[in-house]
Amino acid sequence: MGLDNFRTFFDQQEFSIGLKNTVIYAVITCTLKVVLGLAVALVLTSTILARGYLRSVIFFPTLVSTIGIGLAFTVLLNPEKGLVNQVLGSVGVEGPAWLVDPSWALVSVAFVDVWKGVGLATVIYIAGLVSIPAEYKEAARVDGASAWHAFRHVTLPLLRPATSTVILLSFIGGLRSFDLIWAMTKGGPGFTSDVISSVIYKQYQAGYFGLSAAGNVVLFLVVTALAVPLSWYLNRGEVES
Repeated sequence: MGLDNFRTFFDQQEFSIGLKNTVIYAVITCTLKVVLGLAVALVLTSTILARGYLRSVIFFPTLVSTIGIGLAFTVLLNPEKGLVNQVLGSVGVEGPAWLVDPSWALVSVAFVDVWKGVGLATVIYIAGLVSIPAEYKEAARVDGASAWHAFRHVTLPLLRPATSTVILLSFIGGLRSFDLIWAMTKGGPGFTSDVISSVIYKQYQAGYFGLSAAGNVVLFLVVTALAVPLSWYLNRGEVES
């Protein structure tokens, strides 16, 4: 009891696997949401047709139930009857066993997480883009800067607050992720897609309430230990710029 629960939790092989998978999952989802969110936001703030409609389409998955999305993609990613592999097969590509292959399970869930969450990142970036004064871009254009140099030296630095927000929200969300993983793989096959949250839940299901409570404390400490320095670093960079 007491500290013994923490000692037991740390000694479990599931904890080391879950910790590694949690960090990998958070890094993958955070990186893709930042990159794709910025790219989509740039497109949706340009002079294209139906911008308002496209913004709604991109943001819509964010509003849908995570469990519902997980169950839907479990069917779509079925290795034999799933629509995704059928489409790949029609162009001569043999799709993997997305949620069954240990090397693909965690990555597959991460891709679905990105599809669901990139809309929020896009909205944050759109807000950042439209808040940039047009005079800055005009001055860069007058100085002869190309579109790439104007983006790199004007737009990107001024988007630092939006980027910091997206990174923090996405990274913390990735560290705390549970419902999508549980809906799609339940941590399987084996323990290959287990994260700390799913390890804790499995312990709770098995009746190890003290162990699961200790796991929740550990998860809080892990999120704090990773998110606080990241937040400090991003905010320091913003002040220095």
